[in-house]
Amino acid sequence: MSFNKITPAIIKQIQKIVGESYVLYDNENLLNYGHDETEDFVYKPEIVVKPNTAKEISEILILANNELIPVTPRGAGTGLSGGALPIYGGISLSMERFNQILEIDERNLQATVEPGVINEVFQNEVKKVGLFYPPDPASKGSCFLGGNVAESSGGPKCVKYGTTKDYILNLEVVLPTGEIIYTGANTLKNSTGYNITQLMVGSEGTLGIVTKIIVRLLPNPKYNLLMLVPFRSLDEAATAVSDVFRAGFIPSALELMERDALVWVSRFVESKTVKLPDDIHAHLLIEVDGNDLDVLMREMEAIAELMTKYNVDDILFADSEAQKEELWKLRRRINEAVKSNAVSKEQDTVVPRAELPKLVRGVKDIGAKYNFKSVGYGHAGDGNLHIRIIKGDLTNEQWNGQYIKDAIAEIFILCKKLGGTISGEHGVGLIQQEYMGIVFAQKALELQKGIKKTFDPNGILNPGKMFG
Repeated sequence: MSFNKITPAIIKQIQKIVGESYVLYDNENLLNYGHDETEDFVYKPEIVVKPNTAKEISEILILANNELIPVTPRGAGTGLSGGALPIYGGISLSMERFNQILEIDERNLQATVEPGVINEVFQNEVKKVGLFYPPDPASKGSCFLGGNVAESSGGPKCVKYGTTKDYILNLEVVLPTGEIIYTGANTLKNSTGYNITQLMVGSEGTLGIVTKIIVRLLPNPKYNLLMLVPFRSLDEAATAVSDVFRAGFIPSALELMERDALVWVSRFVESKTVKLPDDIHAHLLIEVDGNDLDVLMREMEAIAELMTKYNVDDILFADSEAQKEELWKLRRRINEAVKSNAVSKEQDTVVPRAELPKLVRGVKDIGAKYNFKSVGYGHAGDGNLHIRIIKGDLTNEQWNGQYIKDAIAEIFILCKKLGGTISGEHGVGLIQQEYMGIVFAQKALELQKGIKKTFDPNGILNPGKMFG
Protein backbone atom coordinates (compact mmCIF):
# COMPACT_ATOMS: atom_id res chain seq x y z
CA MET A 1 0.00 0.00 0.00
CA SER A 2 1.15 3.54 -0.70
CA PHE A 3 0.39 6.25 1.83
CA ASN A 4 1.62 9.77 2.40
CA LYS A 5 3.62 10.94 5.38
CA ILE A 6 2.21 13.33 7.95
CA THR A 7 3.47 16.88 7.42
CA PRO A 8 3.69 19.72 9.95
CA ALA A 9 0.73 21.31 8.19
CA ILE A 10 -1.39 18.17 8.73
CA ILE A 11 -0.37 18.07 12.39
CA LYS A 12 -1.55 21.65 12.80
CA GLN A 13 -4.90 20.81 11.23
CA ILE A 14 -5.37 17.86 13.59
CA GLN A 15 -4.35 19.99 16.58
CA LYS A 16 -7.03 22.47 15.57
CA ILE A 17 -9.60 19.65 15.57
CA VAL A 18 -8.77 18.02 18.94
CA GLY A 19 -6.51 20.51 20.73
CA GLU A 20 -2.72 20.56 20.92
CA SER A 21 -2.51 18.55 24.15
CA TYR A 22 -4.25 15.58 22.48
CA VAL A 23 -1.79 15.23 19.61
CA LEU A 24 1.41 13.45 20.68
CA TYR A 25 4.55 12.80 18.70
CA ASP A 26 7.35 12.43 21.25
CA ASN A 27 9.28 9.17 20.98
CA GLU A 28 8.10 7.75 24.31
CA ASN A 29 4.43 8.02 23.37
CA LEU A 30 5.05 6.74 19.86
CA LEU A 31 6.68 3.63 21.37
CA ASN A 32 3.87 3.17 23.90
CA TYR A 33 1.22 3.30 21.20
CA GLY A 34 3.30 1.24 18.79
CA HIS A 35 2.71 -2.11 20.47
CA ASP A 36 -0.05 -4.18 22.00
CA GLU A 37 0.15 -7.61 23.67
CA THR A 38 1.05 -9.42 20.44
CA GLU A 39 4.44 -11.05 20.98
CA ASP A 40 7.15 -8.36 20.86
CA PHE A 41 6.02 -6.42 17.77
CA VAL A 42 6.53 -2.64 17.70
CA TYR A 43 5.36 -0.35 14.88
CA LYS A 44 5.59 3.31 15.79
CA PRO A 45 2.90 5.66 14.47
CA GLU A 46 3.89 9.12 13.27
CA ILE A 47 1.48 10.76 15.70
CA VAL A 48 -0.97 9.73 18.42
CA VAL A 49 -4.35 11.49 18.40
CA LYS A 50 -6.90 11.37 21.23
CA PRO A 51 -10.29 12.65 20.05
CA ASN A 52 -13.30 13.03 22.31
CA THR A 53 -16.33 13.24 19.98
CA ALA A 54 -17.64 11.52 16.89
CA LYS A 55 -17.45 14.87 15.11
CA GLU A 56 -13.73 15.15 15.85
CA ILE A 57 -13.14 11.63 14.52
CA SER A 58 -15.17 12.47 11.43
CA GLU A 59 -13.02 15.52 10.71
CA ILE A 60 -9.82 13.53 11.27
CA LEU A 61 -10.93 10.77 8.89
CA ILE A 62 -12.01 13.23 6.21
CA LEU A 63 -8.58 14.82 6.43
CA ALA A 64 -6.80 11.46 6.43
CA ASN A 65 -8.87 10.22 3.50
CA ASN A 66 -8.10 13.33 1.47
CA GLU A 67 -4.38 13.22 2.30
CA LEU A 68 -4.06 9.39 2.09
CA ILE A 69 -2.85 9.05 5.69
CA PRO A 70 -3.31 5.64 7.37
CA VAL A 71 -5.37 5.64 10.59
CA THR A 72 -5.15 2.79 13.10
CA PRO A 73 -7.87 2.77 15.79
CA ARG A 74 -6.66 1.78 19.24
CA GLY A 75 -8.46 0.70 22.39
CA ALA A 76 -6.62 -0.42 25.52
CA GLY A 77 -3.86 -2.22 23.62
CA THR A 78 -4.63 -5.65 25.12
CA GLY A 79 -5.09 -7.43 21.77
CA LEU A 80 -3.19 -10.57 20.82
CA SER A 81 -3.44 -10.49 17.01
CA GLY A 82 -1.77 -7.16 16.25
CA GLY A 83 -5.00 -5.39 15.37
CA ALA A 84 -3.94 -2.10 16.98
CA LEU A 85 -0.44 -1.98 15.47
CA PRO A 86 0.07 1.00 13.11
CA ILE A 87 2.20 -0.98 10.67
CA TYR A 88 2.16 1.81 8.05
CA GLY A 89 2.86 4.60 10.54
CA GLY A 90 0.36 7.42 10.19
CA ILE A 91 -2.13 8.14 12.96
CA SER A 92 -2.71 5.99 16.03
CA LEU A 93 -6.25 7.03 16.95
CA SER A 94 -6.69 6.34 20.65
CA MET A 95 -10.24 5.95 21.98
CA GLU A 96 -9.28 6.32 25.64
CA ARG A 97 -11.18 9.60 26.12
CA PHE A 98 -14.46 7.91 25.09
CA ASN A 99 -14.84 6.54 28.61
CA GLN A 100 -18.41 7.33 29.69
CA ILE A 101 -21.29 5.05 30.54
CA LEU A 102 -23.98 7.24 29.01
CA GLU A 103 -27.09 5.42 30.20
CA ILE A 104 -28.14 2.25 32.00
CA ASP A 105 -31.75 1.71 30.98
CA GLU A 106 -33.17 -0.55 33.71
CA ARG A 107 -36.66 -0.59 32.16
CA ASN A 108 -35.47 -2.05 28.86
CA LEU A 109 -32.40 -3.91 30.16
CA GLN A 110 -30.09 -1.94 27.88
CA ALA A 111 -27.15 0.41 28.22
CA THR A 112 -25.44 2.98 26.03
CA VAL A 113 -21.69 3.22 26.51
CA GLU A 114 -18.67 4.75 24.87
CA PRO A 115 -15.97 2.45 23.46
CA GLY A 116 -13.26 3.47 25.94
CA VAL A 117 -15.16 2.10 28.96
CA ILE A 118 -13.29 -0.78 30.62
CA ASN A 119 -15.20 -4.05 30.47
CA GLU A 120 -15.04 -4.82 34.20
CA VAL A 121 -15.95 -1.26 35.17
CA PHE A 122 -19.09 -1.59 33.08
CA GLN A 123 -19.89 -5.03 34.50
CA ASN A 124 -19.61 -3.69 38.03
CA GLU A 125 -21.82 -0.68 37.32
CA VAL A 126 -24.68 -2.71 35.84
CA LYS A 127 -24.37 -5.25 38.64
CA LYS A 128 -25.15 -2.46 41.13
CA VAL A 129 -28.67 -2.29 39.67
CA GLY A 130 -29.11 -6.06 39.48
CA LEU A 131 -28.11 -6.47 35.84
CA PHE A 132 -25.48 -8.54 34.05
CA TYR A 133 -23.23 -8.07 31.04
CA PRO A 134 -21.73 -11.52 30.38
CA PRO A 135 -18.81 -11.12 27.91
CA ASP A 136 -15.73 -11.30 30.14
CA PRO A 137 -12.36 -11.62 28.37
CA ALA A 138 -9.35 -12.57 30.49
CA SER A 139 -8.24 -8.95 30.20
CA LYS A 140 -11.61 -7.62 31.41
CA GLY A 141 -9.89 -5.49 34.06
CA SER A 142 -8.17 -3.40 31.38
CA CYS A 143 -9.68 -4.04 27.94
CA PHE A 144 -12.11 -1.53 26.40
CA LEU A 145 -15.64 -2.37 25.26
CA GLY A 146 -14.81 -0.88 21.86
CA GLY A 147 -11.97 -3.37 21.46
CA ASN A 148 -14.34 -6.14 22.52
CA VAL A 149 -16.70 -5.08 19.74
CA ALA A 150 -13.85 -4.90 17.23
CA GLU A 151 -12.78 -8.47 18.01
CA SER A 152 -16.18 -9.90 18.99
CA SER A 153 -14.46 -10.90 22.22
CA GLY A 154 -15.56 -13.81 24.34
CA GLY A 155 -14.44 -15.10 27.71
CA PRO A 156 -15.39 -17.90 30.12
CA LYS A 157 -19.06 -16.89 30.51
CA CYS A 158 -19.67 -17.12 26.78
CA VAL A 159 -20.20 -20.88 26.83
CA LYS A 160 -23.62 -20.23 28.38
CA TYR A 161 -24.34 -16.63 27.47
CA GLY A 162 -22.70 -16.00 24.10
CA THR A 163 -19.97 -13.62 22.92
CA THR A 164 -19.94 -9.85 22.43
CA LYS A 165 -21.84 -10.14 19.14
CA ASP A 166 -24.86 -11.51 21.00
CA TYR A 167 -25.19 -8.34 23.12
CA ILE A 168 -24.76 -5.54 20.58
CA LEU A 169 -28.06 -3.97 19.52
CA ASN A 170 -26.85 -0.86 17.73
CA LEU A 171 -23.69 1.13 17.09
CA GLU A 172 -22.81 4.72 16.28
CA VAL A 173 -19.99 4.48 13.75
CA VAL A 174 -17.80 6.98 11.94
CA LEU A 175 -17.07 5.65 8.47
CA PRO A 176 -13.59 5.97 6.90
CA THR A 177 -14.97 8.69 4.61
CA GLY A 178 -16.23 10.70 7.59
CA GLU A 179 -19.98 10.04 7.65
CA ILE A 180 -21.52 9.28 11.06
CA ILE A 181 -24.20 6.59 11.03
CA TYR A 182 -26.19 4.31 13.31
CA THR A 183 -26.03 0.72 12.13
CA GLY A 184 -29.35 -0.59 13.46
CA ALA A 185 -31.98 -0.01 16.14
CA ASN A 186 -32.19 -0.28 19.92
CA THR A 187 -34.51 -3.28 19.68
CA LEU A 188 -34.16 -6.97 20.46
CA LYS A 189 -35.55 -7.90 17.04
CA ASN A 190 -34.60 -6.23 13.78
CA SER A 191 -35.02 -7.64 10.28
CA THR A 192 -34.80 -4.29 8.51
CA GLY A 193 -32.19 -4.37 5.76
CA TYR A 194 -28.72 -5.86 5.90
CA ASN A 195 -27.32 -6.42 9.38
CA ILE A 196 -24.63 -3.74 9.38
CA THR A 197 -24.38 -3.92 13.18
CA GLN A 198 -23.16 -7.50 13.11
CA LEU A 199 -20.91 -6.73 10.15
CA MET A 200 -19.16 -4.14 12.33
CA VAL A 201 -18.81 -6.52 15.26
CA GLY A 202 -15.57 -8.41 14.70
CA SER A 203 -14.45 -6.20 11.80
CA GLU A 204 -11.33 -5.20 13.77
CA GLY A 205 -11.55 -1.48 13.08
CA THR A 206 -11.24 -1.95 9.33
CA LEU A 207 -14.72 -0.71 8.34
CA GLY A 208 -15.41 2.14 10.74
CA ILE A 209 -14.73 3.57 14.18
CA VAL A 210 -17.35 2.83 16.84
CA THR A 211 -18.21 5.84 19.01
CA LYS A 212 -21.34 4.60 20.85
CA ILE A 213 -22.39 1.06 21.76
CA ILE A 214 -25.92 0.04 22.69
CA VAL A 215 -25.90 -3.31 24.48
CA ARG A 216 -28.57 -5.58 25.88
CA LEU A 217 -28.31 -6.72 29.49
CA LEU A 218 -29.60 -9.66 31.52
CA PRO A 219 -30.80 -10.00 35.10
CA ASN A 220 -27.84 -10.82 37.31
CA PRO A 221 -27.83 -14.46 38.52
CA LYS A 222 -27.90 -14.63 42.32
CA TYR A 223 -25.58 -17.57 42.87
CA ASN A 224 -22.66 -19.40 41.34
CA LEU A 225 -20.73 -22.52 42.30
CA LEU A 226 -17.23 -23.44 41.14
CA MET A 227 -15.16 -26.60 41.12
CA LEU A 228 -11.74 -27.66 39.84
CA VAL A 229 -11.38 -31.17 38.45
CA PRO A 230 -7.84 -32.64 38.14
CA PHE A 231 -7.30 -35.22 35.37
CA ARG A 232 -4.45 -37.67 34.96
CA SER A 233 -4.88 -37.46 31.19
CA LEU A 234 -5.17 -34.39 28.98
CA ASP A 235 -7.10 -36.45 26.45
CA GLU A 236 -9.66 -37.46 29.08
CA ALA A 237 -10.06 -33.84 30.23
CA ALA A 238 -10.81 -32.81 26.66
CA THR A 239 -13.21 -35.73 26.20
CA ALA A 240 -15.10 -34.94 29.41
CA VAL A 241 -16.05 -31.48 28.15
CA SER A 242 -18.69 -32.61 25.68
CA ASP A 243 -19.96 -35.21 28.17
CA VAL A 244 -21.14 -32.39 30.44
CA PHE A 245 -23.36 -30.94 27.72
CA ARG A 246 -24.61 -34.28 26.44
CA ALA A 247 -25.72 -35.03 30.00
CA GLY A 248 -27.99 -31.99 29.82
CA PHE A 249 -25.98 -29.39 31.72
CA ILE A 250 -25.07 -25.89 30.52
CA PRO A 251 -22.35 -24.56 32.82
CA SER A 252 -21.73 -20.82 32.99
CA ALA A 253 -18.03 -21.54 32.45
CA LEU A 254 -16.00 -24.60 31.50
CA GLU A 255 -12.27 -23.94 31.17
CA LEU A 256 -9.43 -26.33 30.39
CA MET A 257 -5.90 -25.78 31.70
CA GLU A 258 -2.92 -27.97 30.87
CA ARG A 259 -0.52 -28.80 33.67
CA ASP A 260 2.26 -26.41 32.61
CA ALA A 261 -0.24 -23.55 32.43
CA LEU A 262 -1.24 -24.03 36.06
CA VAL A 263 2.33 -24.63 37.22
CA TRP A 264 3.53 -21.43 35.60
CA VAL A 265 0.62 -19.25 36.70
CA SER A 266 0.72 -20.57 40.28
CA ARG A 267 4.38 -19.58 40.43
CA PHE A 268 3.69 -16.26 38.70
CA VAL A 269 1.03 -15.11 41.19
CA GLU A 270 2.63 -16.95 44.13
CA SER A 271 -0.43 -19.11 44.78
CA LYS A 272 -0.54 -22.48 46.53
CA THR A 273 -4.28 -22.96 46.11
CA VAL A 274 -3.98 -25.79 43.59
CA LYS A 275 -2.03 -28.93 44.44
CA LEU A 276 -0.19 -30.32 41.44
CA PRO A 277 0.88 -33.94 41.91
CA ASP A 278 3.22 -35.27 39.22
CA ASP A 279 0.54 -37.47 37.67
CA ILE A 280 -1.98 -34.66 37.04
CA HIS A 281 -1.83 -33.38 33.46
CA ALA A 282 -4.88 -31.13 33.08
CA HIS A 283 -7.71 -29.47 34.98
CA LEU A 284 -11.25 -28.46 34.14
CA LEU A 285 -12.62 -25.39 35.92
CA ILE A 286 -16.41 -25.72 35.94
CA GLU A 287 -18.93 -23.10 37.10
CA VAL A 288 -22.72 -23.14 37.26
CA ASP A 289 -24.91 -20.13 38.01
CA GLY A 290 -28.57 -19.31 38.52
CA ASN A 291 -31.16 -18.17 41.03
CA ASP A 292 -31.94 -21.40 42.91
CA LEU A 293 -29.06 -22.56 45.09
CA ASP A 294 -30.53 -26.01 45.71
CA VAL A 295 -30.80 -26.65 41.96
CA LEU A 296 -27.22 -25.51 41.46
CA MET A 297 -25.98 -27.80 44.23
CA ARG A 298 -27.68 -30.76 42.58
CA GLU A 299 -26.22 -29.81 39.20
CA MET A 300 -22.73 -29.53 40.65
CA GLU A 301 -23.02 -32.88 42.39
CA ALA A 302 -24.23 -34.52 39.19
CA ILE A 303 -21.41 -33.01 37.12
CA ALA A 304 -18.88 -34.13 39.74
CA GLU A 305 -20.32 -37.64 39.62
CA LEU A 306 -20.03 -37.57 35.83
CA MET A 307 -16.33 -36.69 36.15
CA THR A 308 -15.61 -39.75 38.29
CA LYS A 309 -15.93 -42.06 35.29
CA TYR A 310 -12.54 -40.63 34.29
CA ASN A 311 -9.18 -41.03 36.00
CA VAL A 312 -9.43 -37.94 38.21
CA ASP A 313 -7.94 -36.93 41.53
CA ASP A 314 -9.89 -35.27 44.35
CA ILE A 315 -12.22 -32.56 43.05
CA LEU A 316 -11.81 -29.13 44.67
CA PHE A 317 -15.10 -27.36 45.43
CA ALA A 318 -14.59 -23.66 46.07
CA ASP A 319 -16.12 -23.08 49.50
CA SER A 320 -15.83 -19.29 49.69
CA GLU A 321 -15.88 -16.21 47.49
CA ALA A 322 -12.18 -15.74 48.21
CA GLN A 323 -11.37 -19.22 46.92
CA LYS A 324 -13.49 -18.65 43.82
CA GLU A 325 -11.64 -15.41 43.15
CA GLU A 326 -8.30 -17.15 43.61
CA LEU A 327 -9.18 -19.90 41.13
CA TRP A 328 -10.41 -17.38 38.59
CA LYS A 329 -7.29 -15.29 39.10
CA LEU A 330 -5.20 -18.33 38.20
CA ARG A 331 -7.20 -18.94 35.06
CA ARG A 332 -7.30 -15.33 33.90
CA ARG A 333 -3.59 -14.69 34.38
CA ILE A 334 -2.32 -17.78 32.54
CA ASN A 335 -1.60 -15.88 29.35
CA GLU A 336 0.45 -13.31 31.25
CA ALA A 337 2.29 -16.04 33.16
CA VAL A 338 3.15 -18.10 30.08
CA LYS A 339 4.43 -15.02 28.26
CA SER A 340 6.68 -14.16 31.20
CA ASN A 341 7.97 -17.74 31.46
CA ALA A 342 8.98 -18.41 27.86
CA VAL A 343 9.23 -16.96 24.36
CA SER A 344 6.01 -18.11 22.73
CA LYS A 345 3.34 -17.54 20.09
CA GLU A 346 -0.37 -17.93 20.82
CA GLN A 347 -2.86 -19.48 18.41
CA ASP A 348 -6.57 -18.96 19.07
CA THR A 349 -7.90 -22.30 17.83
CA VAL A 350 -11.59 -23.22 17.86
CA VAL A 351 -13.39 -26.44 16.90
CA PRO A 352 -16.76 -28.04 17.69
CA ARG A 353 -16.40 -29.01 21.35
CA ALA A 354 -16.70 -32.77 20.76
CA GLU A 355 -13.60 -32.53 18.53
CA LEU A 356 -11.40 -31.14 21.31
CA PRO A 357 -9.67 -34.48 21.99
CA LYS A 358 -8.59 -34.68 18.32
CA LEU A 359 -7.40 -31.09 18.47
CA VAL A 360 -5.25 -31.53 21.58
CA ARG A 361 -3.77 -34.80 20.29
CA GLY A 362 -3.15 -33.29 16.87
CA VAL A 363 -1.37 -30.24 18.32
CA LYS A 364 0.93 -32.50 20.35
CA ASP A 365 1.68 -34.56 17.23
CA ILE A 366 2.49 -31.41 15.25
CA GLY A 367 4.71 -30.27 18.11
CA ALA A 368 6.61 -33.54 18.00
CA LYS A 369 7.05 -33.20 14.24
CA TYR A 370 8.39 -29.64 14.50
CA ASN A 371 10.22 -30.08 17.81
CA PHE A 372 8.28 -27.61 19.93
CA LYS A 373 6.36 -27.88 23.19
CA SER A 374 2.96 -26.32 23.59
CA VAL A 375 0.66 -25.45 26.45
CA GLY A 376 -3.10 -25.24 26.00
CA TYR A 377 -5.74 -23.44 28.02
CA GLY A 378 -9.02 -21.74 27.34
CA HIS A 379 -12.72 -21.94 26.85
CA ALA A 380 -13.12 -25.66 26.31
CA GLY A 381 -16.88 -25.44 26.80
CA ASP A 382 -17.25 -23.70 23.45
CA GLY A 383 -14.35 -25.49 21.76
CA ASN A 384 -12.03 -22.46 21.93
CA LEU A 385 -8.54 -23.47 23.04
CA HIS A 386 -5.59 -21.08 23.20
CA ILE A 387 -2.44 -22.89 22.13
CA ARG A 388 0.85 -21.33 23.24
CA ILE A 389 3.74 -22.63 21.13
CA ILE A 390 6.96 -22.47 23.16
CA LYS A 391 10.15 -21.59 21.33
CA GLY A 392 12.32 -23.81 23.51
CA ASP A 393 15.23 -25.22 21.48
CA LEU A 394 14.11 -23.86 18.13
CA THR A 395 16.65 -21.60 16.46
CA ASN A 396 15.88 -17.93 15.83
CA GLU A 397 15.76 -18.73 12.13
CA GLN A 398 13.20 -21.47 12.69
CA TRP A 399 11.20 -19.32 15.12
CA ASN A 400 11.05 -16.24 12.95
CA GLY A 401 10.88 -17.90 9.54
CA GLN A 402 8.85 -20.25 7.41
CA TYR A 403 9.54 -23.25 9.64
CA ILE A 404 7.22 -22.15 12.45
CA LYS A 405 4.73 -20.71 9.97
CA ASP A 406 4.42 -24.17 8.40
CA ALA A 407 3.78 -25.65 11.84
CA ILE A 408 1.08 -23.08 12.60
CA ALA A 409 -0.49 -23.71 9.20
CA GLU A 410 -0.71 -27.42 10.06
CA ILE A 411 -2.53 -26.57 13.30
CA PHE A 412 -5.02 -24.43 11.40
CA ILE A 413 -5.47 -27.07 8.69
CA LEU A 414 -6.31 -29.49 11.51
CA CYS A 415 -8.84 -26.99 12.92
CA LYS A 416 -10.47 -26.67 9.51
CA LYS A 417 -10.56 -30.45 9.06
CA LEU A 418 -12.33 -30.76 12.42
CA GLY A 419 -14.97 -28.21 11.40
CA GLY A 420 -13.32 -25.28 13.16
CA THR A 421 -11.48 -22.11 12.22
CA ILE A 422 -8.37 -20.06 12.98
CA SER A 423 -9.70 -17.62 15.59
CA GLY A 424 -12.49 -17.83 18.12
CA GLU A 425 -12.14 -14.47 19.84
CA HIS A 426 -8.72 -12.86 19.28
CA GLY A 427 -9.31 -11.88 15.66
CA VAL A 428 -7.17 -12.09 12.54
CA GLY A 429 -5.36 -8.78 12.73
CA LEU A 430 -1.79 -8.84 11.52
CA ILE A 431 -0.55 -12.28 12.52
CA GLN A 432 -3.32 -14.58 11.24
CA GLN A 433 -4.05 -12.98 7.88
CA GLU A 434 -1.71 -15.20 5.87
CA TYR A 435 -3.73 -18.23 6.99
CA MET A 436 -7.14 -16.91 5.87
CA GLY A 437 -6.94 -18.99 2.70
CA ILE A 438 -7.00 -22.14 4.83
CA VAL A 439 -10.56 -21.49 6.00
CA PHE A 440 -12.03 -19.37 3.18
CA ALA A 441 -12.49 -20.11 -0.50
CA GLN A 442 -11.11 -17.48 -2.88
CA LYS A 443 -14.60 -16.16 -3.66
CA ALA A 444 -15.38 -15.71 0.03
CA LEU A 445 -12.15 -13.73 0.46
CA GLU A 446 -12.99 -11.60 -2.58
CA LEU A 447 -16.43 -10.80 -1.14
CA GLN A 448 -14.91 -9.66 2.13
CA LYS A 449 -12.30 -7.54 0.38
CA GLY A 450 -15.12 -6.01 -1.66
CA ILE A 451 -16.95 -5.05 1.53
CA LYS A 452 -13.79 -3.39 2.81
CA LYS A 453 -13.44 -1.47 -0.47
CA THR A 454 -17.05 -0.26 -0.26
CA PHE A 455 -16.63 1.11 3.25
CA ASP A 456 -13.06 2.34 2.83
CA PRO A 457 -12.34 3.10 -0.85
CA ASN A 458 -8.85 4.48 -0.16
CA GLY A 459 -7.91 1.78 2.33
CA ILE A 460 -6.83 4.23 5.04
CA LEU A 461 -8.51 2.58 8.04
CA ASN A 462 -6.44 0.00 9.89
CA PRO A 463 -4.58 -1.03 6.72
CA GLY A 464 -2.65 -4.27 6.57
CA LYS A 465 -5.07 -6.17 8.80
CA MET A 466 -7.22 -9.21 8.07
CA PHE A 467 -6.48 -9.32 4.32
CA GLY A 468 -3.06 -7.67 4.11
